[in-house]
Amino acid sequence: MQNIYSVFQVNGYIKNMFTQDFMLKSISVRGEASNVKYHSSGHIYFTLKDEKSTLACVMFAGNRKGLTFRIEEGRQIVVKGTIDIYERDGKYQLYAREITLDGNGQLFERFEALKQELLEMGMFAPEYKQPIPKYAKVIGVVTAPTGAAVRDIINIASRRNPYVQVLLYPAIVQGDAAVASIVNGIHALEEKQVDVIIVGRGGGSLEDLWAFNERAVAEAIFNCSVPVISAVGHETDTTIADFVADLRAPTPSAAAELAVTEYSHIMQRQKEYKDALKRQMNRRLQLKKMELQSYRLKIENKNPANQIRQKRMYALTLEEKIKRAMDDKLKEERHTLALYMERMKGLSPIEKLNQGYGFVADKTGAGIKDVTKLSTGDNIYVNLKNGKVEASVINIFPQHGYES
Repeated sequence: MQNIYSVFQVNGYIKNMFTQDFMLKSISVRGEASNVKYHSSGHIYFTLKDEKSTLACVMFAGNRKGLTFRIEEGRQIVVKGTIDIYERDGKYQLYAREITLDGNGQLFERFEALKQELLEMGMFAPEYKQPIPKYAKVIGVVTAPTGAAVRDIINIASRRNPYVQVLLYPAIVQGDAAVASIVNGIHALEEKQVDVIIVGRGGGSLEDLWAFNERAVAEAIFNCSVPVISAVGHETDTTIADFVADLRAPTPSAAAELAVTEYSHIMQRQKEYKDALKRQMNRRLQLKKMELQSYRLKIENKNPANQIRQKRMYALTLEEKIKRAMDDKLKEERHTLALYMERMKGLSPIEKLNQGYGFVADKTGAGIKDVTKLSTGDNIYVNLKNGKVEASVINIFPQHGYES
């Protein structure tokens, strides 16, 4: 009958096989770090992978003393340790004792060291960044004369603004001669007094892009009096040149877009400015016309001839007022006079005479009102309506108890 084993027995057997294998006790494995997790206990859990497979790894806190860098996603590393099985889960993994950077990792260490040094020197400080001119006329490009990068820059620049001149310095961007070629290109275009310089190349490995991580290139970009746009590799690639440059573009195509303002936008803005200026001028003209009309009215009011006309009209108005006032006064006085005449008419001696009365006077013409003033034989004169009669007093008949 076939033997039946427990899961624990099978895992123990396999563990024993791993333990007896001398190669697995001390093995170095190269791969790309992924799924990196720094546990609060101090342990590091991660996965090594290549194009075809993955391997689970762990470094316990006690082995981290010799680790001089932080494991980042995508770093190429070499892990030295023991491959063993974890009996509980039945999974094998690499228990790391040492971790070092592989090939690119050494370059990365150099990259980090130079980056830190230049950072402390202030070469990445924003206050040293020059503004990119908004309307560049001449654009200098330091890149390889062949390849997608230069074609993309020229095509996009020409499409966005056909009047912009692109001045190419055909540089070596990879290999031992690349650093000197890139530095010479920056200096040459600076002497040409271009408006902005694009420094870059297409994508590649860290080794391919390494020329843009050298101190000489960084110093040439930092000391350049012309604004520099870095455009190295793809969007995920980062170089020292990107940190030092006045502006970093994710790709060469993007650098051309950042350096060249689209001509159609310029024309549209120009039209908007023109329309706005026209509206402002029209409003200004209308305002000035109103002011001019106001001044014209003021001048007309101050004109001597107009002043004379106004004074004449005022005099005529006063004359009419005076005439009406005089007419009104005359009417009023005439009415008053008529009233007085009626009153005087009732008191007029002539009117009394016309009514049949007579006026008795003495020889001196004084009126006789009292019979006691007369004597028999006195001559008296009686004035009637149509004449005067002389008479003599024959007799006097006083009337007692009557008062005039």
